Amino acid sequence: MLIELRGLSNAERSVALYVSDMPDRYRYQRGDYAQLESWIIQGATRLGLERLYRLAALLSGYRLAWVEECVSAVQEQAHAERFPKTARLDRAARMASIVSLDSPMSEAAKARGLHPQFDGGCPTCQGAGQVWERWIAPGCDWEEEGYEPCPMCPGPVSSVERVAVAA
Repeated sequence: MLIELRGLSNAERSVALYVSDMPDRYRYQRGDYAQLESWIIQGATRLGLERLYRLAALLSGYRLAWVEECVSAVQEQAHAERFPKTARLDRAARMASIVSLDSPMSEAAKARGLHPQFDGGCPTCQGAGQVWERWIAPGCDWEEEGYEPCPMCPGPVSSVERVAVAA
């Protein structure tokens, strides 16, 4: 199985670095780009693409819920079990972002990056893919209400079984 850097989203690169041999206290230095790329490929190979995709989607879902301040206890526990070394995960995310600044990403990788997954279902819509909203249409004086697509998930989402990472 040939894994190319351009075929991985930023979250996938983060997870791959987390499980790679990158030292916990690694500090980027100019000229280390090839080493970072090597660790990303190593981590992706170590996990396998399907598992990598799933872990990255769960990481994206957790981060999105965290930003929206709606992380559930189930999500918090699963995330802590999946990524117990928080400083390492933070460093891996920062290093993946450095790589992503200079490395192209395939359309498939970009598309996967837009589909987060959530432990226990989406915290906003509980997996329905839509939420009840009220809005005022531009140029109108009245308020309307109805179902809108969920702003956090790409549609109906099934809850996820626990997935662990060994690092």
